[in-house]
Amino acid sequence: EAHGVYVSGSYAYVADWESGLQIIDISIPSRPKIIGSLGMEFIDNVTGVYVSGSYAYVVDGDGLQVIDISTPSSPAIIGSVDTPGFANDVYVSGSYAYVADGDSGLRVIDISDPANPTIVGSVDTPDDATGVFVSGNYAYVADYWNGLQVIDISDPTNPTIVGSADTPGYAHGVYVSGNYAYVADWDDGLQVIDISDPANPTIVGSADT
Repeated sequence: EAHGVYVSGSYAYVADWESGLQIIDISIPSRPKIIGSLGMEFIDNVTGVYVSGSYAYVVDGDGLQVIDISTPSSPAIIGSVDTPGFANDVYVSGSYAYVADGDSGLRVIDISDPANPTIVGSVDTPDDATGVFVSGNYAYVADYWNGLQVIDISDPTNPTIVGSADTPGYAHGVYVSGNYAYVADWDDGLQVIDISDPANPTIVGSADT
């Protein structure tokens, strides 16, 4: 059950639920080939992955796993930290990983020492945090029953919800580009949200899928 993917260079890194992390060579797009993996004997129920430099940051049922991918055919866990909820998604910005942690909201993890990631901040969200995207001083969280939550992360140790926009369905994923957040909203397709005023995000368009 592939749940998430991140592309970096000639490789696609797939969060493959019970089959862990799959590393796929996509240098020839018509012939993608699995060249490395890290299975459920090491990580379990993998839901999200973000790649930065020589590391893949993977979230699973236990929390955040930091994986050395400098040799893509032989990935290896070098650090981890448990989170209190069920980690669904991760976004890395600078020295921090932002984890959408299910019923425990957003967790901010210091990854400046990849071998020793440490939770340094958190904020509860109204429901289950399922997706996260960071842009500037804000984290945009898809929050299942409660749509989009806009969180000020200018102080990573004290993230604060500053705005929200309820969506008609169940928010599962989010991507931000410019002044808009695009929310995958389960039964109700795509919701387009104007975030030019972070304190007052507003749905401006939608497309059923």
